[in-house]
Amino acid sequence: MSIIRPRLNDFFNIPITQEEVDFAIPFIDEDIPLYVDPFLMWKSPSLQDTSLHLLITNSFNHIGHLFNKGKEKEAIELLIRTSECDEVGLGNSKTKKGKRIGEKLSAKILNQFNSIPQIQKNGFVHFEELQLLVENFSKDRVSDISCNFIQSFLVDFTIEQCEKYGIPIEKVTLNNIYNPKKLEFGKEETHLPINPITKEPILFTPKRWLKHIPWINPDDYFKNYYVNNIHNKGDEFPDRIKLLNFNRHNYDIVKAYTAIKEKQSEDCKNDPLFNQIPITSAKRKISTITKLPTGKTDNADRKFEDNTCQLLASLLYPHLDFAQEQSRTDSGVLIRDLIFYNNTSTDFLKEIYNDYDSKQIVFELKNVAEVSREHIFQLNRYLNDQFGRFGIIITRKPPPKKVFKNTIDLWSGQRRCILILDDSDLKLMTQVFISKQRNPIEVIKKKYIEFIRACPS
Repeated sequence: MSIIRPRLNDFFNIPITQEEVDFAIPFIDEDIPLYVDPFLMWKSPSLQDTSLHLLITNSFNHIGHLFNKGKEKEAIELLIRTSECDEVGLGNSKTKKGKRIGEKLSAKILNQFNSIPQIQKNGFVHFEELQLLVENFSKDRVSDISCNFIQSFLVDFTIEQCEKYGIPIEKVTLNNIYNPKKLEFGKEETHLPINPITKEPILFTPKRWLKHIPWINPDDYFKNYYVNNIHNKGDEFPDRIKLLNFNRHNYDIVKAYTAIKEKQSEDCKNDPLFNQIPITSAKRKISTITKLPTGKTDNADRKFEDNTCQLLASLLYPHLDFAQEQSRTDSGVLIRDLIFYNNTSTDFLKEIYNDYDSKQIVFELKNVAEVSREHIFQLNRYLNDQFGRFGIIITRKPPPKKVFKNTIDLWSGQRRCILILDDSDLKLMTQVFISKQRNPIEVIKKKYIEFIRACPS
């Protein structure tokens, strides 16, 4: 796969946007930087979600029950099996391969079932509380344990979404499917999409369950509850280990914090994979951009690039999903690009995809007083099978006539299209974004139409 930060749908040339689908679109070579938060299932009005939360909770408490009944080895082995779920591809791993917890940590976790009387008697309602009780039990474990207990549901959900969007599936064997009737893990043959690089099966995760940080989490507990309600002014703040020890010996305090989080559940929302900047931020950024001098004085070039990157990613969403920014060197010159997925979500983007093979669109940033022929050639050299034959230069002023003619000649000779947008175009896109009456992508479409009209027929 030659495109930048490829997603599963890109590999199969399936043009879908992240906004339109109900699942987080998996990356092929890295994890999605989000986590399943079971609290979102607990608070959901959906009977299905609350039932799944109950399944997770009961299954986890069953392992604790086994541990307390003298079946420590069986309990530890079960917990270890729940602790990593590579198929969902959530987290911050760059290798798509996670690591299960060890026996020592597993025993520490399960020991809470016999060392804390309330848990011994009633088990957990929100096992995420373990983040406040056990060192090295963090959000990735909360997410993976949740996913492993409901893998059977995720299989059905994934198949349903694949059928809906035409994503190919293949016969696979899953080795870690939890059976809530038998209370054990086992193998199951099914059909799922396959990662084209690792050849491993992929499970989709509903977007409605995903957050960057769980609703119940150690930082929130410490800053917003412990400091305000428990800590005595003038006393030294405990380090993490001491705080965990305090929480274990004062579990009622942890439960009081959890009760508050339950009452505040209306404020608990899933996190989108991409957040557009607010209108006020868009206004500030375009103001900053247009006031910057050209060139590199006082890092003006870097400020131009940073602000333009943040602004464009929001202006073009959801029609273009932002892939990443990157730096490259051409003839000794450092060049900064923005890469967007072309989801073909409008007629204009479909035309770009079909006429120029543009699976991704490159925006090259130039904080120069005057764009030159060499700038055109730099981008042209970069446009290849990886990106197609369409690119955009973002600069400060309209190009000189001779440079614009270069782009026309390039189209005439090689059927390559390079558009040049300046401050006035960015201003117009921002105005459209603020007014919400049209889509900023239409400004680029208008620029493209003007370009094509200038080309020889």
